[in-house]
Amino acid sequence: MKLKLLLLSLFFSIFVYAQNSFELINTKKAVIPFQLINNLIFIPVTINGAELTFLLDTGVSETILFSLENKELKLGNVEKVKFSGLGGNLSIDGLKSDRNIAHIGNAVVNTSMSLYVIMDEDFNISPHIGIPVNGVIGYHLFKDHPVAIDYLGKKIIVYENTEPLQRKIKKFEEFPITIEKSKPYIQADVEMTHERKDSKLLIDLGNSDAIWLFPTLIKDFVYNRPNIDDFLGRGFNGDIYGKRSRIHNFYLGDFKFEKPLTAMPDEFSIQHVNLVENRKGSIGGEIMRRFMVIFDYPNKKLYLKKNRDFNDPFHFNMSGLDFKQDGLEWQSDKINIETQAGSSGDVVYRDSFQYKFSLKPIFSIAGVRKDSPADEAGLQKDDRIISINGNKTSDMKLAHIMEIMRSDEGRSITMVVQRKDQTLTIRFTLEDPIPYQE
Repeated sequence: MKLKLLLLSLFFSIFVYAQNSFELINTKKAVIPFQLINNLIFIPVTINGAELTFLLDTGVSETILFSLENKELKLGNVEKVKFSGLGGNLSIDGLKSDRNIAHIGNAVVNTSMSLYVIMDEDFNISPHIGIPVNGVIGYHLFKDHPVAIDYLGKKIIVYENTEPLQRKIKKFEEFPITIEKSKPYIQADVEMTHERKDSKLLIDLGNSDAIWLFPTLIKDFVYNRPNIDDFLGRGFNGDIYGKRSRIHNFYLGDFKFEKPLTAMPDEFSIQHVNLVENRKGSIGGEIMRRFMVIFDYPNKKLYLKKNRDFNDPFHFNMSGLDFKQDGLEWQSDKINIETQAGSSGDVVYRDSFQYKFSLKPIFSIAGVRKDSPADEAGLQKDDRIISINGNKTSDMKLAHIMEIMRSDEGRSITMVVQRKDQTLTIRFTLEDPIPYQE
């Protein structure tokens, strides 16, 4: 992380300077385009003139910066703070900076943004997303205005107030939500096998899974079988581990989801999380992407209308591999150039070649789940991936690789990998380790 801090003042206690609010300038609604990668939303945010990319996450209460990807950002009014959250470690050190100026597009502006900076350079999600990601933004974008998320159109619409939404929301199902510790919660029904249980869940757009449940907080919880031990993700305090399985059904009002994938973090991973009363888990992006969504924090409402992806099956990464992008390197592509020459009406064609050099992504294996198809085939952590099913990975995006691994059970995968000075060809078959069983 290259971070230039303009230390105008250094404080060790908390002072409140301004409202830290986003406002609409000269418009009643603003449209923000976004990238959707692995069910996660990434939006452009400009802070103090630096153009950055942030994950949109309703599961965070403050705006967090953790990487600049060699960009320079000046920050003032700085104090030391500590972070805690999902993951095994107790806390990590950081900084808080007040009174920054942030723009999202041309019309959404915050002239008093508070920004929390994680100084640990190891905390960087960019390699696991496939694009440079600089931080996370949540509550302060939602707290004062209705915000609509169009997953199919890949755009967010921020409204000045609910007035222009009155006709639109008649076609949506309305849900009451609570805003606790700056995060949205909803009541939903979880049906592990045959009994529906009303459950308080966080609506967490920063979680790419469908559902998370916390077994230690649910009375008489019994894991559905089959289940697997798995790496679940990364939190502010380290890696998160637990189990994955499927539940029978999940209900949001009249909306029903059959056999959704469910992650269950272990007690160690949530021990430092300050959970709200009666929370049982989270609803993530794999559920939310199936709707047109409108958050109305001021009136404590959520509106949902299912989109064409509503009935998509809940696919799992059946390879057992966790991937990461290890930056870029210059690679050459041979280009065939067809020329012609001739005389007296004769045409002679000649083929010649030239090389085009371009920056291409490098992908490697970040982890291998024990007893998975990839593990049994012999793939290892840090193997560099050269090709998948005959296609060079340098021509792929990380999201495309993940789509392949979630595609179809029984699909054959042939991977060419580089391991130190060896080039290996390894084959395996995708297999769902957690099909739902009655």
